[in-house]
Amino acid sequence: MRVLFLHPNFPAQFRHVATILGRDPENELVFGTKNERPEWKIPGVKKALFTPSRDPRPETHHYVRPLESAVLHGQAVYRTLIALKNQGFVPDLVYGHSGWGPTLFVKDVFPEAKLMCYFEWFYWAHGSDADFDPADPLSPDDEAKIRVKNAPILMDLYACDWGLSPTIWQKSQFPKEFQPKISVMHDGVDTEFFKPNPGAKLVLPNLDLSHAEEIVTYVSRGMEPYRGFPEFIESIAYLQEKRPNCHVVIVAAERVCYGKSLPNGKSYKEEMLEKVPLDMSRVHFVGTLPYGQYLKVIQASDAHIYLTRPFVLSWSMIEAMSTGCVIVGSDTSPVREVIRDGENGFLVDFFSPKQIADRVNEVLEHPTKMVHIRENARKTVLEQYAHSVLLPKHIDLMKQVAVGQFPEPQPLVKVRERELVTP
Repeated sequence: MRVLFLHPNFPAQFRHVATILGRDPENELVFGTKNERPEWKIPGVKKALFTPSRDPRPETHHYVRPLESAVLHGQAVYRTLIALKNQGFVPDLVYGHSGWGPTLFVKDVFPEAKLMCYFEWFYWAHGSDADFDPADPLSPDDEAKIRVKNAPILMDLYACDWGLSPTIWQKSQFPKEFQPKISVMHDGVDTEFFKPNPGAKLVLPNLDLSHAEEIVTYVSRGMEPYRGFPEFIESIAYLQEKRPNCHVVIVAAERVCYGKSLPNGKSYKEEMLEKVPLDMSRVHFVGTLPYGQYLKVIQASDAHIYLTRPFVLSWSMIEAMSTGCVIVGSDTSPVREVIRDGENGFLVDFFSPKQIADRVNEVLEHPTKMVHIRENARKTVLEQYAHSVLLPKHIDLMKQVAVGQFPEPQPLVKVRERELVTP
């Protein structure tokens, strides 16, 4: 099978399927990417670089700049695909991430190839992430910009032969007209790597918490409202009053990955630490970590806080569950899809730092009672999110789509206030 992967980053969501397919010499794999990342190499996978000719023009209407960026990315990929075609490479399947634009013009170069898109998110002004915080209302300008932001995704939804979305919640955001050709399949986690280590002590190159009696952890790409960072910091203040021996470890970069930055130019870390007095001798910001060190953090965790708006579910929550963490998670749709309150984790009000702290305190106060929660968290991942379960299915789906044998049309997904319903 000849497969062309497309993603601005390498290897991104396609790392594991590309690795497995690359082991078979019968497969011919090319990965089109903007960021070569020479430190990352996958045996059997050839990289093909594309570079947009320019950035969006400053004078372009701000609603349209994301679309212009997508078109520039698609144009750069188009030129790369022509070069591949001239070299004799014609894929059976093109598999790309939708939204940034690399997949826009695939069918114009390879009309006979099947196009499969990874659909991570569809934007709505109301009912999910954008209007979630009542303290941050949308303007009419915001609403219009969000509508236009879907333009390249809608083009992919129309052009693709099949799509994949990692969770039911994420699929539910896409227009009902296109949902029948979107399968739900999570990327999965390596449960042999992310596994429990009972009694683990946390020692990192610049942090020794081997003496700590209690460790609470928080993991995110950035420190920002989308992942509940302000509420998390406020919850630490309550928690420190109750737990004098508790240490908090924060694995995150000091940046905004989603949503808006502060208008005053400060980071949310700076803003919150100025606002909330904390005992900083027991709060440890470790930045982003290599996987081996990150694993040590969550293996040593006594309680793991995961907060998110109704948005894309983070891999980190599933990885933490795989190590047997006790998750204290926000009672929001993406988390409710995985966490059953009191069974394999706990759900709390996103906007209530006190409730977050109270539930973490409960977890720390009763470690013996948490054993079954840890076991159930691990069991959930083994049964539903393990690579050993999902990767064979993922590759089978790719092979089916490549030869035009599409799955049965998938059911529509409706989201109600407190539940996910698949009719």
